[in-house]
Parts: sequence; structure tokens; C-alpha cells
Amino acid sequence: MQFVHDNTDTLIEKLHSSVSFNIIITTHHKPDGDAMGSSLALFGYLKQLKHTVRLITPTDYPSFLHWMPGHKDVIIYEQNEKRCKALAEEADFIFCLDFNDLNRINEFGSVVECSKAEKIMIDHHREPSGFDDYRYWTYEASSTSELIFEFIKKCGHLDRITPEIANCLYTGIMTDTGSFRYRGTSSNTHRAIAELIDKGAQNSMIHELVYDSNTPMRLKMMGFVLYEKLEILTAYNTALVYLTREELARFNIKTGDTEGFVNYGLSIEGIKLSVLIVDRTKLVKMSFRSKGDFSCNEFARDHFNGGGHKNAAGGQSSDSLDMTISRFTEVLSRYKDQLK
Repeated sequence: MQFVHDNTDTLIEKLHSSVSFNIIITTHHKPDGDAMGSSLALFGYLKQLKHTVRLITPTDYPSFLHWMPGHKDVIIYEQNEKRCKALAEEADFIFCLDFNDLNRINEFGSVVECSKAEKIMIDHHREPSGFDDYRYWTYEASSTSELIFEFIKKCGHLDRITPEIANCLYTGIMTDTGSFRYRGTSSNTHRAIAELIDKGAQNSMIHELVYDSNTPMRLKMMGFVLYEKLEILTAYNTALVYLTREELARFNIKTGDTEGFVNYGLSIEGIKLSVLIVDRTKLVKMSFRSKGDFSCNEFARDHFNGGGHKNAAGGQSSDSLDMTISRFTEVLSRYKDQLK
């Protein structure tokens, strides 16, 4: 794996010195398995180095990740704004994991930007915005959790990867690679996974905790989505699902309950693009998945204030759900040749 940008040598020297620093770790809003896996793993590692470490998430995250070691120490910004602002003012370093633009951490972004702390970005998404002082970044990595594994390795501390840290990193890599089936999964990824299993990662248990923790209502929602909400836009080889606020309330949908829904469209023969559009409280959220050469990242970035990876990206819209769907279908027509 080739690093596009790595200027962390001086940072590592500071972290390994006898000085104890105040450190914040943060990640993107509505954190997924990779965001929490990488953050909790780094949290555990830096605590071993005797630093004072806080992990702040902008928002809550799925309950199927609450088993992860360190979960009880997570501070949610939306619920603790005053405390989080005070911690940011006192911080010496702020690690920003699994995002590359401060807009991705919502209101906490302005707090991080104003902090005098040095900022460290560890991420694998394309086109970082440049808010950071230190950068450990490449889009060739399968996940940010794989990068945290490589960062600890670069620090010369593979021996400090405990079973708890290994479980966190395994979770992040597993979820961001779609259980190792996405194109970003490399031989380096599998070598890291093998090392983590040797370090105590309980792979079978992790799969069960993440993927076999459905509520009855989530399964009913999944059936509703597949039977009543899935639309095939044949002219564009695209599968589309959109969900209203009323439908979310009907099935008592909570954070993380729609995770993975967008992937089902890609399992249909001939489909090149699958899209999930969800009317959330503040914004309409969008998920894009594709096969082959169609770039979800460019599509989301150019039209829906988003970004991500070539075959997996997210976006958002401040318009109504109906207007967002209308704009999506209009934009989609420009890509007919690419999707055919």
C-alpha cells in the first residue's frame, strides 16, 4: 500500500516522549463500524502511552456497535456541547478519523477549527480539504481501521495491540469492506486481518454481534423496502429506494437501522447503481453504491454535497424529499451512457 501523504514522524516522536498530552479523537457524524472501530482502537492505544484521551462523536451511533471496548467512555457532542467545547480548548492534539472535511462533524467542526490543538487526519477518502497539521492518508486503504493498524505498526507497537484493540480494528475493516468483498480489499488488508486474529480478534463473535442483532421491526422494515419501495429505473440500470419520515416512524427506525439497505439493489442482475434516499429530521440523506467504473464519489460530490469512494459514497440535500428525488432523476439522465 502506497501512502499518498504521510508527515507523521514528528508527531510520533511527540507521542512517544515523556510528556503527557491532552488528546481528543473524533470521527464523522452518525459513525459507522469503521469510524468507531478506528476511533476506539486508537483510543485504547494512546491510553497505553499514558496520555489523557477523550473520544467525542458528533452524534449517536448504531446500537449494534455498543458492545465495542471503550463504548462507555464515548462523549456525544450533541448531548454534551459545553463539556466538549471545554475539552477542545484544552486539547494539545485532535485526531480526526475517517473524514477529511470538518463539515463532516457537523457543529463540532467549528469547535475543532477554532481549537489551538494540532489536528491529525487519518483517513482513506479522496480529496481532503486541508484543515490538518499532520496527515496519514491514502485512498488505497480499505478502511481507516486498516490505517490505524498501519499507524500502530509504524510506531513500532504491534505488541501493544490487545485483544480489545484487535476486536475494534477487525470490526472496522470487516464493515468497511463488506465482509472483505469490496474492491478496496487488498492482500495487505488480509495480512492485517490475519495479524489481528493472532492478536485475539474474535472474528466469529464480531460477525454475530454486528450482523445478527436485528430487531423484529428492522426485519419488517427490510421486507417493506424490498417489496413496496424498491424501484428499478431500467433506462439507467439503477435501483432506487426512498423512505419518508412517516415510514421511518412507522417502523420505529433508529440510528443504523437502514445500514446496508442500499446494497440490496446491486444484487439485481444488470444493476450498475443503487441509491437509498432517506428523509431525516434535518436533511435528506443519500447513499450511493455502484459496480464497475461508475464513480459514486464524483456523482455525490458534484451534485449532492457529498463524497466517499469510487463505488460507495454518501450525499445530502436540504431540499424536500420530493424535490431531492426529482433532482436526482434529472441528474441521473446525464449519466445514461455511463450506466448503460
